[in-house]
Amino acid sequence: MENSLGLEIIEVVEQAAIASARLMGKGDKNEADRVAVEAMRERMNKIHMRGRIVIGEGERDDAPMLYIGEEVGICSQPNAADLCTIDELIEIDIAVDPCEGTNLCAYGQPGSMAVLAISEKGGLFAAPDFYMKKLAAPPAAKGKVDINKSATENLKILSQCLDLAIEELVVVVMKRERHNDLIAEIRAAGARVALISDGDVGAAINCGFAGTNIHALMGIGAAPEGVISAAALRCLDAHFQGQLIYDPAVVKTGLIGESKEANIERLKSMGITDPDKVYTAEELACGKNVLFAGTGITSGNIMNGVNFFKGGARTHTLVISSQSKTARFVDTIHMSDKPQTVSLR
Repeated sequence: MENSLGLEIIEVVEQAAIASARLMGKGDKNEADRVAVEAMRERMNKIHMRGRIVIGEGERDDAPMLYIGEEVGICSQPNAADLCTIDELIEIDIAVDPCEGTNLCAYGQPGSMAVLAISEKGGLFAAPDFYMKKLAAPPAAKGKVDINKSATENLKILSQCLDLAIEELVVVVMKRERHNDLIAEIRAAGARVALISDGDVGAAINCGFAGTNIHALMGIGAAPEGVISAAALRCLDAHFQGQLIYDPAVVKTGLIGESKEANIERLKSMGITDPDKVYTAEELACGKNVLFAGTGITSGNIMNGVNFFKGGARTHTLVISSQSKTARFVDTIHMSDKPQTVSLR
């Protein structure tokens, strides 16, 4: 899968990032997302694959493109047997977020990315559009920290695993009312809190690499992005756990359905009989082969954002593979038909 799709999957996130970056700082998050979706879909449909979107821009009625269940790729067309070889007809599950951190892009803030994860059919958890309690941590703490433990307990474990004083630890938390008690507890334990407004996929990935000065992600964010984070951290053999949140009173936004009871029924209809189950990275991204790719739209800790120059653009992409056990940083210069200059800076 990596050998046959790797480069083209990189181009999918690159094209989405370039499209969205053209609207960086213009204050229109919906348009930044829309153009990224269109660019991602257009490039996917040029790939010799049969792909199925398991995490996308929403249900079909609400999302005209890259909706959940949409089939993409040349081999998904009606005459696929004439266009593709038997190997190419292997079905692939795809989780996408064409503009992760739409507000970050719209207001020119760091950390917006175009991201996706792929695996063979059935290899990615089809998360409902709910929220998810998340815990991400470095490889050294894998299986030792636990989402059911308190933040204080997990900070003590992290301190031991990383051989750092608790005062040296930095925990990323989304700035939301629901996290006020969590933030207070982390600070009371002695650790530092890095608050973010959006974009917890990038924050989770930061936990997988040493040198980012990010040691954990805690709190509640969107469930679909949790699956993409889990795919990346599984490839890095880092720690990730997620637990679906179906009670609107916990999220405090009113955006996940009318009632707790109705949400439980919706989960049952999707085959989720234990709504309180805690999922590991290996369960959320359970495929034999998993590939994550993300291109910076705006610069963050790990990746630079899109840099436009006269005659083209430069992108920075992270590709992580469970198959080859690699994390590659791909620096690409995209030239127009008639570039007047090719910039290295």
